[in-house]
Amino acid sequence: MFSLFESSSTATRRDFLRIGTLGLGGLTLSQLLGARARAAAAGTALAKKSVIFLFQHGGPSQFETFDPKMSAPAEVRCQTGAIATSLPGVTFGSTFPRLARLADKIAVVRSYVPGDGNHDAKPIVHRETLGGNLGSFYSRVVGLNHPTTGMPTNMLLTPRAIDPAAQAQRFDLGNFPATGPLGSAHAPFTPGGNTTLQKNMRLAIPRARLDERRAILAQLDTMRRDLDRSRALETMDRYLGQALEVIVRGVAEAFDLTRESPKVLARYDTAALVDPSSINKKWSNHRWYADHGRTLGKLLLLARRLCEAGCGFVTVTTNFVWDMHADVNNAPLIEAMGYVGRPFDHAVSALIEDIEARGLSDRILLVACGEMGRTPRVNKEGGRDHWGNLGPLLIYGGGLRMGQVVGRSTRDGGDPASEPVRIRNLIATIMHYLLDINQVRVMRGIEGDVSRVITEGDPIAQLMP
Repeated sequence: MFSLFESSSTATRRDFLRIGTLGLGGLTLSQLLGARARAAAAGTALAKKSVIFLFQHGGPSQFETFDPKMSAPAEVRCQTGAIATSLPGVTFGSTFPRLARLADKIAVVRSYVPGDGNHDAKPIVHRETLGGNLGSFYSRVVGLNHPTTGMPTNMLLTPRAIDPAAQAQRFDLGNFPATGPLGSAHAPFTPGGNTTLQKNMRLAIPRARLDERRAILAQLDTMRRDLDRSRALETMDRYLGQALEVIVRGVAEAFDLTRESPKVLARYDTAALVDPSSINKKWSNHRWYADHGRTLGKLLLLARRLCEAGCGFVTVTTNFVWDMHADVNNAPLIEAMGYVGRPFDHAVSALIEDIEARGLSDRILLVACGEMGRTPRVNKEGGRDHWGNLGPLLIYGGGLRMGQVVGRSTRDGGDPASEPVRIRNLIATIMHYLLDINQVRVMRGIEGDVSRVITEGDPIAQLMP
């Protein structure tokens, strides 16, 4: 459900003034457009760069994804088998046939060290980010809203951004909206969520399903006509009048997936890959598996649209589906990868192909990983347990050096056998792509701790152009 909008009656000048934070990042509507004008006058603009961080919540296995280890003993190697990729001699888990064909356009890191086996939101929220959302640090530097589109610069997409019936996000197992030292104004905007920003949003429009975004736009147009008839626009200041246009023509339209061609929508759609009735109901997480299959593709399509509209940091997470212990909650590896791996392969490959076709490969950086990896040995129930010494990491785009495997793991796939890539290196890679690090170091008004999160650390050297 697109819960950005709360139900009420006809909007007035007072309604607009009461919007306050706009629910999109801390500016009043008039201030938003005022900032836009000042930015244009000063000749400043955000770089047209964005990150989509696809968080595989639960902790994906390195074996069943990008490091199959098929020469290892049966209890170690990938349980779903391996598939050849477009890179000679490189194989992926067999659940990823589409990504295997795109291996020459992506980079996988086989020496990535998450650091521990705890369920949380690292590296999005971690001690390296002072307990705050990584995108919040980005927004602290560039501003809460894009100066020309009004789009929030830091957003979090969960299944409820697509489907109001989806399970609520488990923030107790990963506090994605945390802001650390930055304050609540810098929390990622979460469509369909229940953040303080959205509770403060008072724009009076009836609720509508996210898949019916055209109805939202029609209601916004109706509201604008009502305002015209009541001559309310004549009483608004110049910037406030423009702000209404920002909502109608800019931010709202970014959420309108029906503006995409039927072919693009069909390519992203993952709903048909996992029939909810086929998921074994003995697993407590069966509803989460269903949500993942139903929403992942549309979430990534929405993320791409938000990036094009000016959002610089989009986190996508589909709840707790990668926790493959084979216990009362989670299916064993082979079964679970059918529920989870197939939609991931389909959706991520669709995003990559779409970005390539649209000529955005230098403008959008995709990062995909979870909070941990999985044990080298399969447990007696056919699952793998928590493991912090190694985890899978996929990176695409951003003008970085693709078509390679970075690092290598030990024979049992449990530890790095080459120079480890750590969370600090991943953060540095993202920030070096998004921002001018030298400029951030000398920016006035940026707290020292905030600057250090953004500027310290070495990016992954093999990826840098």
